[in-house]
Amino acid sequence: MKYKLAILTVALSAVVAAVAACGGTETVVETVVVERVITQAPERVVETVEVERVVEVEKVVEVEKVVEVEVEVTTAPSDDAMMMDDEVIPRERQFIMLWGGSGGVGSAGQYTNHDIWNVYSGVSHQDGPQLIFEPLAFYSAFSDTEYPWLAESWEYSEDFTELTINTRQNVNWSDGTPFGAHDVAYTIEHLLTTPGLPHSGQIQADVESVELVDENTLVVKFLGPRPKFLYFMTYKFDIGVYIVPKHIYEGNDWQEFTNFDLEKGWPVTTGPWEVVQTSTQSKILNRRDSWWAVEQGLVDKMPEVLQIVYIPNPGETQMAQEMIANRADASLSLQTATMREVLNRNSSIITHSGYNAPYGYVDWWPVGLLFNASEPPYDDKRVRWAVSNYINREQLIEIGFGGAGTLSYLPMPTYAPLQRYFDVIEDKLTTTHDTTEYNPVKADGLMTEAGFTKNSDGYWEKDGNVVVCDILSFGIFNHYGPILSRQLDNHGIKSSYSTPPDAWSRQSNGEASCGLRGHGGSVRDPFFTMRLYTGGDPKTYDPNAPATPENRAPNAYHWYNAEFNAITDEVFATAINDVARLEELWDEAMDIWLDELPDVQVLEFYHRIPMNTTYWTNWPTHDNPYVNGAFWHLTFQLILNELEPVQ
Repeated sequence: MKYKLAILTVALSAVVAAVAACGGTETVVETVVVERVITQAPERVVETVEVERVVEVEKVVEVEKVVEVEVEVTTAPSDDAMMMDDEVIPRERQFIMLWGGSGGVGSAGQYTNHDIWNVYSGVSHQDGPQLIFEPLAFYSAFSDTEYPWLAESWEYSEDFTELTINTRQNVNWSDGTPFGAHDVAYTIEHLLTTPGLPHSGQIQADVESVELVDENTLVVKFLGPRPKFLYFMTYKFDIGVYIVPKHIYEGNDWQEFTNFDLEKGWPVTTGPWEVVQTSTQSKILNRRDSWWAVEQGLVDKMPEVLQIVYIPNPGETQMAQEMIANRADASLSLQTATMREVLNRNSSIITHSGYNAPYGYVDWWPVGLLFNASEPPYDDKRVRWAVSNYINREQLIEIGFGGAGTLSYLPMPTYAPLQRYFDVIEDKLTTTHDTTEYNPVKADGLMTEAGFTKNSDGYWEKDGNVVVCDILSFGIFNHYGPILSRQLDNHGIKSSYSTPPDAWSRQSNGEASCGLRGHGGSVRDPFFTMRLYTGGDPKTYDPNAPATPENRAPNAYHWYNAEFNAITDEVFATAINDVARLEELWDEAMDIWLDELPDVQVLEFYHRIPMNTTYWTNWPTHDNPYVNGAFWHLTFQLILNELEPVQ
């Protein structure tokens, strides 16, 4: 028998902010309306409060639209087996999160790709597939720990040109088909022979061939020394290679195959959760009856979370309301002013840093201001350095984050495994190449030295061309992006700020004069950050010609330096634990990078995730940092394995 607990009505509100074309700034009081539930049904009293945040931005016009959707949740007796058999899950054993979906500004979020569970067909791993495709290994930068998973062990040849991977025995997919080395070999081989798929480019640059030795052993032969290949495949943050079931994927076009048919039990998984329901309004995964990781002693017990519910992100205001009312266990990051109010209104909500600023943790995604460094005026490093010196980052932190933020000196986070690489170049960062310095006088000197003069409108100009920095960005930077634009404009760099839906592709293709974006690179050694700045010469690249070492696609910054490329290649061929050599190479590379400054560092990126302790405890925090807290990352399973229900 099923017992209905509630009909959860989510009012989805979104604010449309259109930056006015006219110049000037204004002080905007941004009001966050939050409802606090005082009593529960049948008599429900709601208190409405307004949170004000004062920000200096470009003048905006606001329009609000509210849409309502319903999500049904159920409850039943407490016996786990009975609950699972009857498909009845009580609220206290559900994990409900507000995340993802499309629709964007001015419309209700929804899962437009809810019936696609193939991560190689364009769907994001962040919306649930990261729980379906278990990895060969996990890595947590917060604990600096590697967790062998579907791979029991691995070993490189002495010269790092071969890798032997041993998969775990007695692991089955959820349809009963054995998982084994054949699935890993098939995945790598398909990526090797099929261009255009996620990770296929790196696989094709690394792998010569794959040999299946037996049902639990395969050997990967490389084109040269590749000591970081297994780490490349390992799940950490948003990087990792998804192993697919050969018996399901074979014979299908990976770019078209949806991997979804609930009647057939698709998507199959080796993990502890399976998809049971999905629609534009929610995605639901239930815990399975058994899991190989428990049977083999890798984990102590089955996860306590019986049901995982994804609800599309309804926007900042509604996320705050749902968290305060205990109708969600976690949500996308909140802005600092909103987070403070949520913490004040519900003492059961915590953050990675407890109840105190900065209300979260430093993500792996430090934010920079990107240019097309192959085209004037940003092909001149003096202009790039001048832009850096025009940015008052402390003001961005004070206004945009209410003081709860930190500077970014380099395009990689200040994690413990990386700290040694900051130390190596500390003298450069604090003396000759301070990437966070606010010094308009120095910037004016650089612009003048580069041949620019200010015109009658106060903008820098050369040969009749005004220096323009129209910043293409994303909604997550709206709290300080307009302020950054105004700072540059005030110092003579004609600037605007906008968030078009194709901002990422236009940035990557060199179509944006400027852009705000994060750096998804290193969390353990410097290679993956250095790789962001390698690539072909934008001035000679021919996209219609075959890819060769001489005709490589340019990087997103459209910056090219052959010597930097060569050093990065050597870092790539150096083992992660050969720290002494890596530090030497990093020091050499930073001599080039800091002199050139391909893009300008702005601020570290924080995840300010509200985590609700009403139903669940043992969240990852600064006191228990077993992994980063982003449930949309590939390490989400490590969080779910640790959560405990409140007794």
